[in-house]
Amino acid sequence: MPLKRALLSVSDKSGLVDFAKGLADSGCELLSTGGTAKAIREAGIPVIDVSEFTGSPEIMDGRVKTLHPRVHGGILMRDNDGLDLAQLESIGGAPIDLVCVNLYPFSATVAKGAPFADCIENIDIGGPTMVRAAAKNHARVAVVVEPADYASILATLPSGGPPAEARAMLALKAFSHTATYDTAIAEWMQAQLCKGKTGVTTLKYGCNPQQKPASVRGLLSPQGPMPMPFEVLCGTPGFINLLDALNAWQLVRELAVATGLPAAASFKHVSPAGAAVYAELPDELRPVYECVGKTLSKTATAYLRSRQADPLCSFGDFVAISEVVDLSTAELLKIEVSDGIIAAGYEPEALEILRAKKGGSYIVLQADPAYDPPLEEQRTVFGTSFRQSRAADPVGLATLDNVVTQKKELSDSAKRDLLLAQIAIKYTQSNSVGYAKDGQMIGVGAGQQACARRRSRVDCVKLAGRKVETWYLRQHPKVRSLPFKEGVKRQERINARVRYIEGDMTPIEYKQWVTQFESEPEPLSTSEKAEFMKTLDGVTLASDAFFPFRDSIDVASSRGVAYVVAAGGSKADAEVIAAADEYSMTMAFSGLRLFHH
Repeated sequence: MPLKRALLSVSDKSGLVDFAKGLADSGCELLSTGGTAKAIREAGIPVIDVSEFTGSPEIMDGRVKTLHPRVHGGILMRDNDGLDLAQLESIGGAPIDLVCVNLYPFSATVAKGAPFADCIENIDIGGPTMVRAAAKNHARVAVVVEPADYASILATLPSGGPPAEARAMLALKAFSHTATYDTAIAEWMQAQLCKGKTGVTTLKYGCNPQQKPASVRGLLSPQGPMPMPFEVLCGTPGFINLLDALNAWQLVRELAVATGLPAAASFKHVSPAGAAVYAELPDELRPVYECVGKTLSKTATAYLRSRQADPLCSFGDFVAISEVVDLSTAELLKIEVSDGIIAAGYEPEALEILRAKKGGSYIVLQADPAYDPPLEEQRTVFGTSFRQSRAADPVGLATLDNVVTQKKELSDSAKRDLLLAQIAIKYTQSNSVGYAKDGQMIGVGAGQQACARRRSRVDCVKLAGRKVETWYLRQHPKVRSLPFKEGVKRQERINARVRYIEGDMTPIEYKQWVTQFESEPEPLSTSEKAEFMKTLDGVTLASDAFFPFRDSIDVASSRGVAYVVAAGGSKADAEVIAAADEYSMTMAFSGLRLFHH
């Protein structure tokens, strides 16, 4: 049936006159309001004011004009054997077959920097109501919210107007229009009215200085803005700082729950350089970790272990600690080059130390241990919205139930390290593997491409394995006895030991390096390194997916690996299990892939 009556009320009047003329020429009666009616009438096109149609004048400076039973009854009337039509006619109404509305320019008003009251005045009420009513009743009514659709609507008039499928798609666009409009209003009001954990914080920039604007806010929910899972106690966090903080906090929280021990992590660029739980620190590691003579709490020990897994990569890190930060831990943090920390809380003396760090600019975040995030997460990339359920299932002892090798025994310390390694790589950019020993990660290999390919997984094992070698060779007698001059700073000593182990300095670099010593150190030969590495044992290896070939197990065997956990599910599982048996390893298939991006 042809369109008999259309209601037009638009803020954006581009294309309006041509559209109105096309409708009128087809015999469609036009209803309109305010400026829209004026523009149509001035073009010589017949139009009826809505106030005439309803018999009620516009009131309150136009705030109330379309909110009337004759308007909404006309839009919402169903084809139900005349029942709705009879009620509509009893109040003097008539069916409305097309609604063309676009809304007050709220976002444009905000963008101009208009005062609060002006922005409020540009929140449309009647418009969204009509749009939603027409979209709901799209089985009978066509709803148009964009001038770009005018031509296609006019093209359907000779055949009676938009067909059912087109009306449904127009309704979808209409609901998207009002949803976007309402979101803009809610986010603006959140920025204006909310402070602290639910508010909007403008960041200096995004990942890079050219990425502006950038901000962070609490999520919006039907109950209002949700609190963010942290509050800022000191400093001004940046975009990358917060990505590190939120990933690192999830890691240490899950790790503390899984093991019942204080947990810590050292993050750089959204992956852990190190992670650890409390385990007593042997005396032989104290000089390696530069903590001789220091009294360390359990929390401080967990932090020290996480930082010393890869001290070069941890330089300038973001720290996460599952517990309340005590004075012992703060004294360690005080001397490290670090961007910030997130923790469950802070003792007063510890907070005072951290607030004084970096001239008062050190970032101190307090996490909310009771925060329960939504089960669904989303992100937008290149104009495309992604949604997925969170990786909500925590890693626990159940991931170790399916031991597939001949050797089945898992000590309590092995279980602890297997949980640690899995949880660490759960929050590491994939592809990833991680090595752990004595309650700390000793090598993390992140971000290797093409997991289904032979090279990537074994390259990841090699990459992390090189970090394991450096960690362990720092305990070599030659490394521990390097003859440093008096006055060489602690971080310089740490760096010098690593460069000595790596042994790949240029002549110019070597000339500068050797000035730190009382006498020129004797080189650490390849054969000496290999012999020392043979003494490493009891290491755990975790993979975030399956091993596609046995080569990863072969490589891991040269790094002292005794325990392995992987997802399993490869066509080569039998080959991988056989390799683990050859090296007398204990391997479990968790059935849990841990990709993280």
